[in-house]
Amino acid sequence: MTDWLNIAGKTVIVTGASSGIGKAIVDKLLSLKVKVANFDLTDNGEKHENLLFQKVDVTSREQVEASVAAVVEHFGTVDAVVNNAGINIPRLLVDPKDPHGQYELDDATFEKITMINQKGLYLVSQAVGRLLVAKKKGVIINMASEAGLEGSEGQSAYAGTKAAVYSYTRSWAKELGKYGVRVVGIAPGIMEATGLRTLAYEEALGYTRGKTVEEIRAGYASTTTTPLGRSGKLSEVADLVAYYISDRSSYITGITTNVAGGKTRG
Repeated sequence: MTDWLNIAGKTVIVTGASSGIGKAIVDKLLSLKVKVANFDLTDNGEKHENLLFQKVDVTSREQVEASVAAVVEHFGTVDAVVNNAGINIPRLLVDPKDPHGQYELDDATFEKITMINQKGLYLVSQAVGRLLVAKKKGVIINMASEAGLEGSEGQSAYAGTKAAVYSYTRSWAKELGKYGVRVVGIAPGIMEATGLRTLAYEEALGYTRGKTVEEIRAGYASTTTTPLGRSGKLSEVADLVAYYISDRSSYITGITTNVAGGKTRG
């Protein structure tokens, strides 16, 4: 049934695709005979006749626009973009135990998270959006997070940027729909280990929540917050991306879909 989606031959840009969810998306799309461009700072060395790597800082307009032009030169067009590049650094707004300390939010951390998660998404969407509007067809897929709606203790800066992604998705869908361009979001919940879930990340998150790393890890499989009682598979996000790229989802725009096992805060 690999032909059901009928996306073979399409060209898709995926940002932050050298590891984690981004890499899973690339692998899924390549298996469906999609032409893929990976925009990342690090080349993971993956080789495929339908894969083009572009070293890109998504916060740089010059690099983004040059790399989008390189994709068009290499593959001939762009049909969709997946804005997956993102960063999460757990920090407390106020840390009464250690004011101005390691785990209290500072300007540099706030700006880094915001630049990558919001400015990068805007720059890539604009550069690709110009092409899609001109051809009057295409899809922009934004990677949000359930934290963007629910909030997240110890991760306010990250959650705030992901809340913005929901609004960008709805707003751009209203703006671009008249040109035949769809804009949708995907909001992963707790997923299997990715580049974001490092020991340093878990230690920081544990500190901000007053928990040990072991307690944080136990929460990944909690049926109290995640009814399905497990972490999500990266491939489950990639499957939804493939569907949204296809014309099977041609009347879906302006929404963000949770891939979170039913996860809630209560």
